[in-house]
Amino acid sequence: MLLFSTVFQLLGMAEAVLIDLCNLTGNLKNDCIQKFLPFLKDIVEKNTSNGASCVFMMCCQTPCSERSNIEGAPLDSICKQQVLGKDCEVVSNSSMAAVFYTIKQKLDEKNLSLIKMIVPLKRKAFIKAYVDCLFTTLYQFEFEVLREVWEGESLQQSFGDHHDLHILNQEQLLDIQTDIQRFLGSLESLRGTPTILKSYLIPEEPFLHGFTTRAGGISYIPTLGSMNLFSSSRRRDPKVLVKENLRRLGEAAGFNPEAFHPVKTDHANVVWIMGKPEPDWYDGIVTDQKGVTIAAPGADCIPLLFCDPVRKVCGAAHSGWKGTLQGVAMATVNAMIAEFGCSVKDVLAVLGPSVGPCCFTLPKEDAEKFHAIHPNCVRLFDSPSPYVDIRKATRILLERGGILPQNIQDDSVTDRSQNITLCTSCHPDKFFSHVRDGSNFGTQIGFISIQD
Repeated sequence: MLLFSTVFQLLGMAEAVLIDLCNLTGNLKNDCIQKFLPFLKDIVEKNTSNGASCVFMMCCQTPCSERSNIEGAPLDSICKQQVLGKDCEVVSNSSMAAVFYTIKQKLDEKNLSLIKMIVPLKRKAFIKAYVDCLFTTLYQFEFEVLREVWEGESLQQSFGDHHDLHILNQEQLLDIQTDIQRFLGSLESLRGTPTILKSYLIPEEPFLHGFTTRAGGISYIPTLGSMNLFSSSRRRDPKVLVKENLRRLGEAAGFNPEAFHPVKTDHANVVWIMGKPEPDWYDGIVTDQKGVTIAAPGADCIPLLFCDPVRKVCGAAHSGWKGTLQGVAMATVNAMIAEFGCSVKDVLAVLGPSVGPCCFTLPKEDAEKFHAIHPNCVRLFDSPSPYVDIRKATRILLERGGILPQNIQDDSVTDRSQNITLCTSCHPDKFFSHVRDGSNFGTQIGFISIQD
């Protein structure tokens, strides 16, 4: 008899259950499979009766050329015929990354995040490596270990004893990363090819720059689709998916994604001078190094790009409303002046897509701080939540710092065809927006580099 036991109790009720059958798919002979099915069916029924809304059986197919010695139909086909209920589905592919990615899409469609993973003991470390790569900590995985005994005869060969019980070696981890990268790289881009907005103010020589839009990535979640360029524990896009989006962007824009340095946002005014010790958090970055791309994110906050064509220096800054009040824009310019000898009269500043005064409000006590910069930065000042123009405030602060008005590009340009400081909230087809989309929002960036 095949016996199963768990080594832990779930802290809460699972919303979905994943059962790893991959190493059984091509190794159990037909008579063993037939004896195994009742126990598998029992697992499915117990979990669905305990509240799981869906169960996925994971089967990693073996290429046909390697399956000629298997008796009868493969396990995935038998499961589809004899085990499946209305809340159960078999997901099979030759790539483990593809199996997990397919299931993740189905979980995300239903907005599920509490996952029970049933896995043979010797496969736990292997499976966990895939989970760590393809899911963020927004998903809560609980592992239930499946112990197998067949009337005293070990089924280790069936379940695969080549994976270490507790830790994988570097070769195994590399194989997993390669599988994931190869699979993600094979996916078709969504929303067409990457679209990059460019400023008329920044010279093409020696600078490479742009502001991204939503087009050309592989993020499939509606509020993240498709060129999301930021991953966090509160969102559903893992780092590996964002890395693939960045690779595609770099290929389209002409920069090396391996030499890419975004700011580490803290909504403050710290600036990192590249080449000096890197702070834990900073909202501005400046450099005179060639071949490295620096970037600032934005999803309503302003991605700011700076350059000095005379000294061949560039900078990027993330300016939300808090950073605007703390002067992150001029802090970045001042770092260029102090470190690289730039003249304030030579610095060019470009404001990228951000939330406009049409859509952005703040509590009155915060709006008053923008009103103090200039009354025109606030509309409906006497209301509980006045509309605030962080762009106008940024321009005013830059001009007060010595940047020439003609050296600033924002939404005040007369020629509207040259305007790249579009409202992110008003253009859902082009940009991500936290104001519009809520907590699981995507992120675009402004990037700049000095070409070799």
